[in-house]
Amino acid sequence: MRTDFNNYLGIHTDALYVQARRAEVLASNLANVDTPGYKARDIDFRQVLSGLAGDDSAELMQRTNPLHLDPESESGGYELLYRQPHQASLDGNTVEHQVEMAAYSDNAMRYLASLRFIGNQLSNLRTAIRGQ
Repeated sequence: MRTDFNNYLGIHTDALYVQARRAEVLASNLANVDTPGYKARDIDFRQVLSGLAGDDSAELMQRTNPLHLDPESESGGYELLYRQPHQASLDGNTVEHQVEMAAYSDNAMRYLASLRFIGNQLSNLRTAIRGQ
């Protein structure tokens, strides 16, 4: 009997990849909190995940002309969106430390939840294979 791990683990493997990429983007925002003119970026997790699940309402970036930049190079294939600041900065920087920290913490929690789910699924599979 052959097991399809993609069906067994569900969307969580894709979610881990997107959450890891989003953590990099949010960390980059935090690293540039004092850089004049830096614009905070983010990935719309729900839009990307619904696109990976086969929902046609979310379109991922595509390279339609050979002269266009490769979307995979900067964003990992996902559209990086600009975050709108709650309070504008005089130097043009749109990074708000508290907002970025909250988004990073929320993303880390979701990443750990996906890891736990995958770990539990693999543990259940191991138990089934052993026949316990």
